[in-house]
Amino acid sequence: MDQLTASTSDNIEKPQNGLAGLQHWRHDLVAGLLVSLVSLPLSIGIAIASGAPPITGLISAIIAGLVIPFLGGSYVTISGPAAGLAPVLLASMAALGHGNKANGYHFLIAVICIAGVIQIVLSLLKAARFSALFPASVVEGMLVAIGMLIIAKQLGTIMGFSVHAHEFHEIVYEAVTQAPLHAVGEVCALGLICLTLTFVLGKVKSRWLKMLPPPLMVVVVGIALGQLLRLDPKYLIKLPDNPLHGFAFPDFGGLIADRSLWWTAISVVVTLTLIDGIESLATILAVDKLDPFHRKSNPNRTLFAMGVCNICSSIVGGLTIIPGGVKSKVCIVGGGRTLWANFYNAIFLLLFLFVAKDLINLIPLSALAAILIYTGWKLCEPRIWRHIAHIGREQLIPFSVTVVGSLAIDLLWGIGLGMLSKLIMNVVLANIAAQRVPEQHQSLTALLLSVPRKIKAQFRNPIVERALNNKDYHLFFGHPIVCFNTLAVSRELSRIPPQAEHVFLHVTRDVLLIDHTSCENLAQLVAERNAFGPVHFELVDFEYLQKKSLHNTGLRLLARAPVDNVNGVEVGDAQS
Repeated sequence: MDQLTASTSDNIEKPQNGLAGLQHWRHDLVAGLLVSLVSLPLSIGIAIASGAPPITGLISAIIAGLVIPFLGGSYVTISGPAAGLAPVLLASMAALGHGNKANGYHFLIAVICIAGVIQIVLSLLKAARFSALFPASVVEGMLVAIGMLIIAKQLGTIMGFSVHAHEFHEIVYEAVTQAPLHAVGEVCALGLICLTLTFVLGKVKSRWLKMLPPPLMVVVVGIALGQLLRLDPKYLIKLPDNPLHGFAFPDFGGLIADRSLWWTAISVVVTLTLIDGIESLATILAVDKLDPFHRKSNPNRTLFAMGVCNICSSIVGGLTIIPGGVKSKVCIVGGGRTLWANFYNAIFLLLFLFVAKDLINLIPLSALAAILIYTGWKLCEPRIWRHIAHIGREQLIPFSVTVVGSLAIDLLWGIGLGMLSKLIMNVVLANIAAQRVPEQHQSLTALLLSVPRKIKAQFRNPIVERALNNKDYHLFFGHPIVCFNTLAVSRELSRIPPQAEHVFLHVTRDVLLIDHTSCENLAQLVAERNAFGPVHFELVDFEYLQKKSLHNTGLRLLARAPVDNVNGVEVGDAQS
């Protein structure tokens, strides 16, 4: 398997968080300013998309910036309200308020607070490791569904009217059918210009865009067009005259008193905790790959920090907080080095809120909708589908099931159905691979009877033997290596004897398949350990497995074993 290469050496000083990170204040201050220029419109837009008052988006971003630098967990990740959770928050608010979002809002922030407490408990139990159980294709499918939901919900806003439906197909139907009746010409024109500008700027590669982020430019153009077209104030942002009046408080008493809401509240807590956790951990892993200092975030510490932030945010009426990919990239491009960039981002947002409130109130809602539509598009664009197909056409099965399930039912069901389809697919592929071994060739009846055993094999420790020979440590895989038994592999790797200097990972012919998620994990493990660790890792006998696609970390199945010809000549058949 090809190995990743490191682009930095160990002798480069790596900036640290905490008091030690303050020495990098010049870099972080500039990055914080750039991030705030992106965070301002995004945070307000996310709040509106979530069905909450615009001020709550800024409250959430400010709380995140003021709290996270003191908790750590990551290095250049900027946290705040998440566009990915906006569809969930909107639907949850309506469900908790029995259709009345104003009533449901106070119940929702109570639920967010409960979810934060659960996140803290899970972090103390080191539960972040369970994120490895989720197949990469299912996580991608969840993000694609979220992107499509974001786009659908903004269709009405960008045309100047509200869409009241909450299910994906109902939202699209209402937006399409109501557009001829309720669309406002000047709002549509402004929204279309801003949307076009957003996509054009997203394609431009220029150094000056690093100093003037596209969302900021779109907002500036939107304000200018809004004043030129003399838009009615109802199509503009409206922050409270006194920002402190934007605070709201969770209604725990009402939530407990109304038993009809208990099941809904539990469902929302589970959904927020699961999606928040998956998206947060996926984001910090992605941001770590962009970190020029190659530092590694602590998933459990990050989960703890998110839990504390969610509690603090919800107590004053803020929304769910998670790491944001867009803002984190801006931070890195702007030269940010530590989490203090997040702190400076919060300080600048506070200044904007108290000094430039009147200017913020001139931002057209359709300009924010254009930014959110672009954000949703980046999550679900055709490139994502092509990438999944490139990894392996079989990956489209759990990916598509997750997307369809999430849009047709909800995100929680979508994830569950996606994982179930992944499990079924693994069992089918394991049966196909087993048929390639002459001594394991079975009849159809025998294959069906072996299904429970093959399901169990998906969850058992794939390592069947260990051996220490001087300073060489050998691990032998004897069962399928899949996402569902990733934790067992991680435990084995954490128990490598301290005297070992060379670790050999042997893939025996009993390994019927290695799925894409595990291939990717193994590739990353070997590359990182060999680049930065004192112990050298090596994969042995990997040729027993045949790649099913051109992608380096695509699914691998057991190849056909060599057989003896009638003339005694050994013939190898590695064709699928």
